[in-house]
Amino acid sequence: MPELSLGVTLAVLGAALLHATWNAMIKSSNDVLLDTTIFIVGAGVAAAPFLFLAAPPAPAAWPYLAASIAIHVAYYVALVGAYRAGDLSHGYPIMRGVAPLIVAVCALAWLGEAPKPATWAGVLLIGGGVLSLGLAGFHWRTSRVSTGWALANAVIIAAYTLVDAAGVRLSGSPEGYVLWMFVLDCLPFPLFVLALRGRQFVEYGRRYWARGLTGGVLSAVAYGIALWAMTRAPVAAVAALRETSVIFAALIGAYILKEGHARVRLGGAVTVLAGVIALKL
Repeated sequence: MPELSLGVTLAVLGAALLHATWNAMIKSSNDVLLDTTIFIVGAGVAAAPFLFLAAPPAPAAWPYLAASIAIHVAYYVALVGAYRAGDLSHGYPIMRGVAPLIVAVCALAWLGEAPKPATWAGVLLIGGGVLSLGLAGFHWRTSRVSTGWALANAVIIAAYTLVDAAGVRLSGSPEGYVLWMFVLDCLPFPLFVLALRGRQFVEYGRRYWARGLTGGVLSAVAYGIALWAMTRAPVAAVAALRETSVIFAALIGAYILKEGHARVRLGGAVTVLAGVIALKL
């Protein structure tokens, strides 16, 4: 597998900004559950018109696609739990920072990828910097619930990253894999929320459909770029580089959502940057 090229690096950094943006939109909403759900629907609606412009995934990829959709249901549950219980600049870095460390270890066993020393250094620096961003201002009494949800989601994120990395490589059509994933993904969790909060969900969707479509597009494009990058570079490196989104999330949380601790998070941001540089060595 080739190492990270400049083009792939820039694309993944752009995806990181998009990912942090749609997460900040959810955290800033009045109803995290309903906002998350309309984003999922928005991503499916945005992807649907393009289904027939890309070749469908090869048969070997469909079991991975089905597994990914099931894992994403758990991801949405944990995401809502983390954002209901704590700040964006606390939960987001923890869930995104632990995940690439898990991916790096598992990719060696499952995908047969052996990252070179500089890649390991980059993964560890990014993971450590990300965690320092999330632990700024941590208080056990007030943050333990959010931390629990975030750590659980880190495991879930690692799981769907590995599943999708294998699936997209077997698909023969990365674009088709991504499109079908988002179209099918917009069914299970939204149907659950519809059964739980039917009238409220319908009214919320009618009122905020443009917001849902915008967030859905950001989500779909961000993850689509990440999966595309995994077909052109080692999974561990892409997963770690993608988590530079926490720098954007920390800045949004500190300056736009007014969550504080901006100075404390500067050291974490510098560490993440060092990790990005190490990935390119």
